[in-house]
Amino acid sequence: MTSFDIDVPIARKDLKAGENLCDYCTAKCCRYYAFPIDTPKTWKDFDYIRWYLLHGQASIFVDEGTWFIMVMADCKHLLPDNRCGTYETRPQICREYTTDDCEYDFDSAYDKLFESPEQVQEYAEAMLPPRKRAPWMKELKKKMALPVVS
Repeated sequence: MTSFDIDVPIARKDLKAGENLCDYCTAKCCRYYAFPIDTPKTWKDFDYIRWYLLHGQASIFVDEGTWFIMVMADCKHLLPDNRCGTYETRPQICREYTTDDCEYDFDSAYDKLFESPEQVQEYAEAMLPPRKRAPWMKELKKKMALPVVS
């Protein structure tokens, strides 16, 4: 991740002893989850990624060469004040998470970001050798006009 000048209530370095960075945060870490996925290499791989993006609030990003699926979904225990409603019994992954390298003052910038199946299709077409197309693909191609991001 790259640090940018973004508007935060208090700079991380300005926290007083005993203060918790979470007191100033909008709970970015509690609003999505992301997992690494295999780097797509074939038409079939890219077709699976297209399928992922047909479901809910999912996107695919590439960060430092690693591909991830990201699902935007608030934790069901997130309270209106951005605190954890089940703090004492929260899952182990939450217990291990620290604010040392959290996203509090980072504005995400990815090497690549795909938010629609059409973007993935266009990227695959630019990166892979041509394949034999079904007749209905010609109509789909006419509708696609998204930029290819490299």
